[in-house]
Amino acid sequence: MLGFFVITVDVSGVNVALPAVGREFGGSLAGLQWVADTYTLMFAALMLSAGALSDAVGARRAYGWGLGVFTVASLACAVSPTLGALTAARVVQGSAAAVLVPASLALIRQAFPDRVARARGIALWTLGGAVAIAAGPVLGGLLTTTWTWRAVFFLNAPAGIAACLTLLRAAPSPRHRAPFDLPGQVTAVLALAGLTFAVIEGGHRGLTGTVLTAVGVAVASGVGFVVVEARRRTPMLPPKLFRQRGVTVPVVAGFAVNAAFYGGVFVLSLFFQQQRGQSAFSAGLMFVPMAAITAVFNYLSPRAVSRYGPRAVIVVGLLTVALGCGALLAVDKGTPAWLTALSMTPLGFGGALAMPAMTSLLLDSVAAARAGTAAALLNTSRQAGGALSIAVFGALIAQDFATGMRQSLLLAACLLVATALGTTALLPRR
Repeated sequence: MLGFFVITVDVSGVNVALPAVGREFGGSLAGLQWVADTYTLMFAALMLSAGALSDAVGARRAYGWGLGVFTVASLACAVSPTLGALTAARVVQGSAAAVLVPASLALIRQAFPDRVARARGIALWTLGGAVAIAAGPVLGGLLTTTWTWRAVFFLNAPAGIAACLTLLRAAPSPRHRAPFDLPGQVTAVLALAGLTFAVIEGGHRGLTGTVLTAVGVAVASGVGFVVVEARRRTPMLPPKLFRQRGVTVPVVAGFAVNAAFYGGVFVLSLFFQQQRGQSAFSAGLMFVPMAAITAVFNYLSPRAVSRYGPRAVIVVGLLTVALGCGALLAVDKGTPAWLTALSMTPLGFGGALAMPAMTSLLLDSVAAARAGTAAALLNTSRQAGGALSIAVFGALIAQDFATGMRQSLLLAACLLVATALGTTALLPRR
C-alpha cells in the first residue's frame, strides 16, 4: 500500500504542480508534457522486465531495490536546477516505479494464496493508490501554493522510508527462473518512446522530419518486439498469455481506464489553473470529491465481483467513466466549481469499480510463478494508456484549449464504450 501510494502521488500531485514548474523554468507545454510523460513512459516500458526481475530475484528483494531508488530519485527531482535535470530524474523515478508495482502485487499473491482473501488484499493495495489520488492534488496544490513545487517530491521521502521499514516484516520470497530479455526490452522502450515523442512533438511542430523519423522508429521497434518475443525461448512477455481472455480483457480495459483518467487529470489540472485562474491549492481541492469516491469504491469492488462476477463490474466501471467524460463536455470557464467537481465524480467511481476487478481477474487467471509477469503486463498497459493520453490530449489542447479538451474527453469516452462492448462479448457472465 505504501509503495503504491508514493508512486501514485507522483502522478496526481505533480500534475497540479506543473504550471508552477513551467513558471520557474519557463517551460513550454511540450516541456511540461515531458515532465509528466517521462515518468509514465519509463514506468510502462520497463514494467515487463521488472515483472521478470521480481520473479527471478524474489518479490521482496525487488520491492526493496525499487523503493530505495525511487526515494533517492524523488530527492533528485526536488533539487533539480533545470527542466532538463527534472525530466532526467523523472526517468529514474519511473524506472524504479516499474519495479515496485509487479513486486508489490507478487507479494500479495504470495501472502494470500486463498482467492477471496487475495481479492481483499488487492482491494487494500488499490486503496493505497486511491488515497494517493485523493491526497496528491490537495497536498501538491497546498505545498506548491504555500512553499514550492519541489516540496511535492520531498513528500516521497518519509513515505518511502516508512515502506522500507514495513518491508522488514515481510516473509522472504521464492525465486523463479526468469532470464533477462534484452532484445525485447530494448525494442519495447524504443517503440513506446518513439510513439510518445511523435505524438507530443507532432502536436506542437507538425509533421517534421524528426517526427516522421520517430514514427518510423516506433513502428519498426513495435514489429521487432513482436518478432523477438515470438522467437525467444524465454520471452519477457510470453505470447501464450494473450490466449487467455482473463488476461487480454484486463490488459485492454486497464489501458482504456488509465487513458481516460490520467489524461483527464492532466488536462483538468491545466484547465483549472490556466483557464479558470485558480491557485494550485484550489485546483487540488477540485479533485477531492472524485478521489473520495475512488477510495470508498476501491474497497467495495471485491464484494461486487463476488456477487455479480468480474464481467458485470468491469463493464459498469468502464461505462461510468465514459459517462463522466461525457458530463465534462459541458464544463467551461463559467461552470460553477461545485458542478465541475460533481461532474468529475463518475471518473473516480467507475475507475474504482473496474481496477480491482481487473486485477483480481488477471491474478486468478495465471499460475503463482507468473504473477509478477502478469501484473507487469497489466500495469504496462495501464501506464502506456496514461502516457499516450497525456501526449495526445496535450497535442489537442495546444491548438485551442477549450476545443482540445472536449475532443480529448470525447475520444476517451468512445474508447471506453468500445472496450465495454468488447468485454461483454469476450468474458462469460460468471
